[in-house]
Amino acid sequence: MKLWDKGTDMNKLIEGFTIDKDPELDMHLAVFDILGSIAHSKMLHHIGLLTLNELKLITTELQNIYKDAKNDKFIIEEGIEDVHTQVELILTRKLADTGKKIHSGRSRNDQILLDIRLFIRNKLQEIVDLVSNLFDTLINLSEKYKDYLIPGYTHLQVAMPSSFGLWFGAYAESLTDDLQLLHAVYQINNQNPLGSAAGYGSSFPLNRQMTTDLLGFDRMNLNVIYAQMGRGKIERLVSFAFSSLAATVSKMSTDLCLFMSQNFNFVSLPDEFIAGSSIMPHKKNPDVFELLRAKCNRIQSLPNEITIIMNNLPTGYFRDMQMIKEPFLHSFFNMKNCLKILPFILNQLIINPSVLKDEKYKYLFSVEEVNKLVLKGIPFREAYLKIAEAIRNGTYEPSGELRHTHEGSLGNLCNNKIKEKMDQIMSGFNFEKAEKALSKLLK
Repeated sequence: MKLWDKGTDMNKLIEGFTIDKDPELDMHLAVFDILGSIAHSKMLHHIGLLTLNELKLITTELQNIYKDAKNDKFIIEEGIEDVHTQVELILTRKLADTGKKIHSGRSRNDQILLDIRLFIRNKLQEIVDLVSNLFDTLINLSEKYKDYLIPGYTHLQVAMPSSFGLWFGAYAESLTDDLQLLHAVYQINNQNPLGSAAGYGSSFPLNRQMTTDLLGFDRMNLNVIYAQMGRGKIERLVSFAFSSLAATVSKMSTDLCLFMSQNFNFVSLPDEFIAGSSIMPHKKNPDVFELLRAKCNRIQSLPNEITIIMNNLPTGYFRDMQMIKEPFLHSFFNMKNCLKILPFILNQLIINPSVLKDEKYKYLFSVEEVNKLVLKGIPFREAYLKIAEAIRNGTYEPSGELRHTHEGSLGNLCNNKIKEKMDQIMSGFNFEKAEKALSKLLK
């Protein structure tokens, strides 16, 4: 069954090529398609295109289909093109001609736009909760290990003193900026496109504000052409936010791969969390961090993939957009998996409390010695040259004392202020509005 079928059988080879994985991918969108149909049906009754009895019949059946979808009992049958067709087919089987009426004032373009917006909104909430959990893990570890010193590096050369607390806290603050991007795309996404039909509106007197309210959107996409132009654009914007978040996780994973190597020996993991070599008995490989890095690097490629598909399409719907669906939907599941495993494995880390006892780190404190001379009144450049000469002639002996007090430094991590930043961003999402609207819609 195809909603556009006019009685001519399509070539099977072409049909398979054009449908591709759509039925499989649409299973992720089923609950959202049903929610959209319930809201649309209520609006059709409001404008006189459905009787009250027809509305009751349709909403009852849609709620039954919704329950099946939530309980993994909903399927897209063989030969059915997509989720929209399957839902309408079930209604038609149950309600005959009444079931056919829900397509009034809609097109499949309209439906997929809405399904993706609702999917994004729902899954972004899950991602945000996972980011918040990772943030809390990092802040807790930062406080726990704030006095455990490690070397800081520039150009992969020993540079200046750092600490595990400073390092964990850096990634916590990085997440606040990543979350700010997620908040921005959440707001852009949370606009109702329903009512754009095939991209040029409808001659039916659709009440778009009603469906906006019923589905818990903040507002609607006003111009119907722009609502259609949102397909691909919103996916690209979300992918940019994911790319930023993935870059944070990837960078941290690279650090931990280095930190676990014998040449660094900053951290280790219990044996049950690491893999070994098939021929080298001594090997303890940081596989989990290598795979986190690779998975997140793949996510970072997504904005480019979407851009390449979309960048030369004119206004209107094109089947090219179907190709975005698979990598985009999968990016949510890949991102979630990474955000679940990272805080778990971070809490298993065994921290080396004696990193700086190694003789090779004695030069970490050279800047501290320069600064001591400056505090005694010696010009900085002269003090710099004095310590450089001591290093050259072998008379340099650091005291190992640190006096870092300014905001964000070793002695003043500002974790409480970083936490305030995160809390402020989190409060702006207002997930409760959408949750209440959808709960009411299903009653």
